[in-house]
Amino acid sequence: MTVTGLRAARFVVVSVLLGSHEAFVEHDPGTEHPESPARLLAVFRGIEDADVADAVVQFAPRRATREELGRVHDIGYVSRLEETCLVGGGTLDPDTAVSPTSYEAAIRSAGAGLDAAERLDRGEADAAFLALRPPGHHATEGGAMGFCLLNNIAVTAAGLVARGERVLVVDWDAHHGNGTQAAFYETPEVLFVSLHQYPFHPGTGSLDEIGDGAGEGATVNVPFPAGTAGDAYRLAVEELVVPVAEEFSPTWLLVSAGFDAHRADPLTDLGLSATDFADLTDRVARLVLPGRRIFFLEGGYDLDALAASAGATVAALAGTSYRPEPVTTVGRLGTLGSVRSGGPAAVVDAARSLHERYQRA
Repeated sequence: MTVTGLRAARFVVVSVLLGSHEAFVEHDPGTEHPESPARLLAVFRGIEDADVADAVVQFAPRRATREELGRVHDIGYVSRLEETCLVGGGTLDPDTAVSPTSYEAAIRSAGAGLDAAERLDRGEADAAFLALRPPGHHATEGGAMGFCLLNNIAVTAAGLVARGERVLVVDWDAHHGNGTQAAFYETPEVLFVSLHQYPFHPGTGSLDEIGDGAGEGATVNVPFPAGTAGDAYRLAVEELVVPVAEEFSPTWLLVSAGFDAHRADPLTDLGLSATDFADLTDRVARLVLPGRRIFFLEGGYDLDALAASAGATVAALAGTSYRPEPVTTVGRLGTLGSVRSGGPAAVVDAARSLHERYQRA
């Protein structure tokens, strides 16, 4: 596959798999829908602008099998999704619709992370960025939700767990990854960490959602208020995500890389910049060894912001610096220092205190 606008890539010492497919562009949720094919073109433009094409190794993802999907989804739902697409498409929920080509896009999106993991195992690159449509983190065991059809990152995490891995899933999409959380809420082999706007769609992701049974303590939610800026995210990563992850000792890192927390996004109310995403990428990537890092495109609906953020993220994965925008230290709520009590920093403090009980003395 040749991705529009990208030069031919060559293998270099620090390399990034770029997984995408023509089927992802053909998925059509409807005219004027914010999750449009133009989003992928913006991602490719951002990678080109970041001047990291020499570090990119492109591949066309394979389809997920029914067995692989069945680790996360009810197969009856998968069959109904396929049939809906075969008969011409339709609306699955108020935000989510499919076209005749959507099933092919969905099963390749769901297979992309598994394919990337296999390629990383073979030493083809040091990390992977998956430019997928449709996104996945809202999809539940038995249904579509919030633009998502199949839970791409959860299918990959479940596949890795099935072979004995310990998986850290970091979700920094502005919307809480409810589907991913639900898939592993009782699973101690998956540490799910979500930084998101709250209260907000889909209504989940409160501080006290920490997992259950054997998975108690392995779900970490950081529900930020509207207006939170990049400094609060960096604080959360350093003071909460890093120590919790180091305690967990993951063998793989999977990131739901939604870019709708960008300050320009039309659907959300957070205040990050593209450079903030680069900083987050650089820090969380160091939590696992090279060759064990996969980033999945989720949200991001301002095309210029999406381009800049994707380019900055891929550049950080490639070990280079691309900073198209300044970091954000002032959100709608003021500076981090001025809101230590009752604001974003207080949320980080509360989450850290809540999860300290699960760390070894």
